[in-house]
Amino acid sequence: MNLMYHSTRDDQNIVTASQAILQGLATDGGLYVPTGMPKITLDFDQLAKMSYQEVAYLIMQAFLPDFTKEELVACINKAYDQKFSDEKVAPLKEVGEQYYLELFHGATIAFKDMALSILPHLMTTAAEKNKVDKEIVILTATSGDTGKAAMAGFADVPKTKIIVFYPKDGVSAIQERQMVTQKGENTFVVALDGNFDDAQSKVKELFNDVSLKEELANHGYQFSSANSINIGRLVPQIVYYVYAYAQLVKDKAIKSGDQINISVPTGNFGNILAGYYAKQIGVPINRLICASNPNKVLSDFFQTGTYDRNRPFFVTSSPSMDILISSNLERLIYHLTNDNSQKTKEFMRQLIKNGSYQITPSMRTKAADFYGNFASEEETKAEIKNTFTAQNYVEDPHTAVAAAVYRKYSAKNQDHLPTVIVATASPYKFPNVVVAALQDALPLESEDDFSLVEKLHELSKVAIPSAVTELKTAPIRHDRVIKTSQMKPTVINILGLD
Repeated sequence: MNLMYHSTRDDQNIVTASQAILQGLATDGGLYVPTGMPKITLDFDQLAKMSYQEVAYLIMQAFLPDFTKEELVACINKAYDQKFSDEKVAPLKEVGEQYYLELFHGATIAFKDMALSILPHLMTTAAEKNKVDKEIVILTATSGDTGKAAMAGFADVPKTKIIVFYPKDGVSAIQERQMVTQKGENTFVVALDGNFDDAQSKVKELFNDVSLKEELANHGYQFSSANSINIGRLVPQIVYYVYAYAQLVKDKAIKSGDQINISVPTGNFGNILAGYYAKQIGVPINRLICASNPNKVLSDFFQTGTYDRNRPFFVTSSPSMDILISSNLERLIYHLTNDNSQKTKEFMRQLIKNGSYQITPSMRTKAADFYGNFASEEETKAEIKNTFTAQNYVEDPHTAVAAAVYRKYSAKNQDHLPTVIVATASPYKFPNVVVAALQDALPLESEDDFSLVEKLHELSKVAIPSAVTELKTAPIRHDRVIKTSQMKPTVINILGLD
């Protein structure tokens, strides 16, 4: 099969994998999806003997067929190297009766490193392949982790610039410090007075601004995205679900072919969508457990069939999930409509116009692979404390949401299949929350995050990552704070177009 990519809103808008990576967002505002699922032979007894890099090649060559073997191997080897503190890249840890897939051993101690370590290499290779003569401007909104991981990946990469917008009061102190100290002459970080949804919506608007595109082109620039709307982000995330299953086989926790569940802390829906794609290509996943925090728009969607963003927005202890417009859900909606771009476009039109839409009964039946529920702030805190007390394992608040929601699912359905909890960040990214949970106290507003890092180390004996220790003395390089309405003029100013 000659696998290509087309827009969720127009199946005649067809591009190659490398073109989809370069564009990020489809020209009609939709997201690129594969024209079909590639046929991959997943022999897990053999995969169990393979390194992460070897598994990555097997999966990525099937989804990115216009990249040569030499190109992909080079991208993979540059991405998954000594930047990762664990040679397995994504180790699987047995914790009680569950297995935690640790995706936080990269340079910025969050799961975004798994894809954003390779995206710059895929993108620059794609630019050469497509004879792009313009400088690529990565324009991205972040709810905490994407921004730092993207900047770390793109810092000083030739013929690229990266502009990141983040909600000023919607990230942890460590997350913010990671961003505002980012090195690289081509990196720009801007704080907003709005929330992540405001930033993400405005970024999409800028991508579709025809006059701005023309102005960029006249000055030798073109936009692309590092958000999970870019398939160059999504495809590398499929890899770690295949790898995790192979590790379960290797460790004799399961036999090849046995079903498992996965529980994923979910905000923008990219991480769990990668799990859905892994199931489509043959990973024996029973249920995809979509775990939300009190911003439970996705939890409600899977329980009712109605997606409704018209609700209060909560700033929580798991800020990367503080999202009410989950962009990647559009890809799932497209698949649930039996790949009908016109129906998908209409659902997205309703979302823009009314802030909500309701899927059909047949679509709900097709979505039965998913289970949605949420964890309150109190339940998240209790999960961190209880898991540490019982298992001497420290969860960050996002991972704790996934674990707490899994427990609800298991109790309700009496499903005790082996389950992978997707651990998306180091607890050291959120020392305030974790220390308060371990000490059964209120968040410690009076103490700075670096003293709390030391306290977390004393309590847990978990080594402090170098990504955190280096922050203490790193100089602040980015200090812009703007209103959301000022995003376009700010981009123009940064690029010297004014």
